Amino acid sequence: MTWQTEYLDRFYDPARGFQNGTAEFHELCREAIPRGGKILEIGAGPSNRTSRFLATLGEVHGLDPDPAVRDNDALASAVVLEGGRYPFPDASFDGCVSNYCIEHIPDPAAHLAEVGRVLRPGGAYVLRTPNRWHYVSLFSSLTPHWVHDLLANRLRNIGAEGHEPYPTVYAMNTREAVLRLAARAGLAVEALRLVEKEPSYGMSSRVLFLTFMAYERAVNATPHAAFLRSNIFAVLRRPS
Repeated sequence: MTWQTEYLDRFYDPARGFQNGTAEFHELCREAIPRGGKILEIGAGPSNRTSRFLATLGEVHGLDPDPAVRDNDALASAVVLEGGRYPFPDASFDGCVSNYCIEHIPDPAAHLAEVGRVLRPGGAYVLRTPNRWHYVSLFSSLTPHWVHDLLANRLRNIGAEGHEPYPTVYAMNTREAVLRLAARAGLAVEALRLVEKEPSYGMSSRVLFLTFMAYERAVNATPHAAFLRSNIFAVLRRPS
């Protein structure tokens, strides 16, 4: 057993009620998107846990500027995005999902306009994205991309199988920005919460893990510190 597994079992044990961030995000998708529907995963990328989970809910179609989306084994179809308009007719999907995608989009207003266009009336857009005010996002914003290439996978203890980090812009990565841009796009904010989970960027050393765990305990101890939590989970719905 590695020390990472030992620490996760000790401090973040599902048997004692802990739910990891991906499981919580998947549950949010399950609650918001009707079973058997047609789903667009924006930023689907290559094969991954979220695409495979979404395929248990309905027919999943992937959209991504990275041609690696064609290798995603959970998708009914994969489209490489070229330009700003999504290559689907109006009202094509019962749900849209993006998992760690928003932070890479330089024009989120145009993105949400396209999401609203391809969603059917009553359809939901479920997203998970980093919070701009978390220490990881702040560090990312203040350093050049070559630093991210050097450190991101190492800090998370991700081996050669992980893809290199994509450039980030954080243009819709605060609670206020989500509320403002959703309103501009005519999407109703059904759910919006900030979430801090296990210290995924502390997997390279015990000292970092315990330091970041102390941070997690502190920001989860009071709602007044919610604005410092790592991720934004949101459900935006097109009015019926």
